[in-house]
Amino acid sequence: MFISIAKFFDKLEDKVRARLSHRSVLYAFIGGATHVLFWRGIWHTSDFIMTGNWHLSETRDFWGWVFYEPVSLVWSTAILLLTGLFVAGFIGERIIISGLKKEKKVTDKTEGEIQEEESKIKILERKLDRMVNDIEEIKNAVSKK
Repeated sequence: MFISIAKFFDKLEDKVRARLSHRSVLYAFIGGATHVLFWRGIWHTSDFIMTGNWHLSETRDFWGWVFYEPVSLVWSTAILLLTGLFVAGFIGERIIISGLKKEKKVTDKTEGEIQEEESKIKILERKLDRMVNDIEEIKNAVSKK
């Protein structure tokens, strides 16, 4: 059951990201504002826990409850998860990819390791260029026949 729920939300996240990626300014605004509200919720909820003063009031209006820090923490987390910005904003894709490949973080690599990687990439680029040239030569030879 948990797997089907996770798949549902994963597909929903993919759809939301696909739609928002075509509206980059709106996507950036939603992501930026939601990150700020998330951290505000963390900060104030931590203060509430530390002091024990939750400021609960019966006279809170709708917007007061929406922006009540523990509540805003919950909905801002949901929006960040829904838009795919929670993990990307706090961890970053590069860290995740390096973990999946069992590589060192870029900050943990020595200058020599980085230069070695760059030289391997340049060698691969040269090989790819040669392959493209060979394919062009083959296409020209075939088209002449």
